[in-house]
Amino acid sequence: MFQNAPARLIFAVAGFSLLAGCSLFGWSEDQVPIEDMSATDIYHMAEAQLEDGNPKVAADTFNEVERLYPFSQLAKRAVIMSAYSSYRAGQSEEGRNSAKRYLDLYPTGEDAAYAQYLIALTYYDNIVDVGRDQATTRNALNALRELVRRHPNSDFARDARLKIDLTNDHLAAKEMDIGRYYLKRGHYSAAINRFQAVIEKYQTTNQTPEALHRIVEANLALGLEEEAIEAASVLGHNFKGSDWYANSYELLTGRNLLSEKDPDGFFSQTYRQIFEGKWL
Repeated sequence: MFQNAPARLIFAVAGFSLLAGCSLFGWSEDQVPIEDMSATDIYHMAEAQLEDGNPKVAADTFNEVERLYPFSQLAKRAVIMSAYSSYRAGQSEEGRNSAKRYLDLYPTGEDAAYAQYLIALTYYDNIVDVGRDQATTRNALNALRELVRRHPNSDFARDARLKIDLTNDHLAAKEMDIGRYYLKRGHYSAAINRFQAVIEKYQTTNQTPEALHRIVEANLALGLEEEAIEAASVLGHNFKGSDWYANSYELLTGRNLLSEKDPDGFFSQTYRQIFEGKWL
């Protein structure tokens, strides 16, 4: 019923079809002070509010269960439902704090994996474009990795692994963005450092082929031919069919650097095979 929420936490609609908004069993919140309501009634009211599309109000009501009945079984469930409701309401910080509170109170609880997942989502959903600071992206990555570390076999961990790949690619794209900035302005050593960071930290992302090519470009601009050829060799071995390898090959041949430094014809053979379809 609710996306990303554990099914067992959501009440059965049929069983509470008579509940609507803040009205329960013929009485309303303004008739009965919440302090005089049972934990069950408060919890059901919060569920009804969530069902009616009022997640922010529902989060506050779930918090009342924990405040008034801190040692009840429903209080434990209310904490995670408050976290989920805040997340649904777009209140990332409140949702994250509630999820962290659940983990502090019930580190081995049955919803611990989901609580960690919610923490990660509150960061992941707020990742900004690569032109801006990536602190939120790094926080998302750390939270996702923590989920996989603590709950590797959970359903949430499977989704987290996919998000980890996407997050790494985003961070690599940030490094590439800065590296290209330096490269265009002639700060070649600084650019190489950024591109090298992509290769070392994010080598499984789709940013790696371009990073290697940009290292070729920067080294050639610095007159470091051996280093340029070495980077192109790594690019050719790992990404033979990449357009970035074709670009590196053309740069090196354009400067007549391969005839003497490529005695086995690796670059030439690879280029002919992949880009010209010639295997002899």
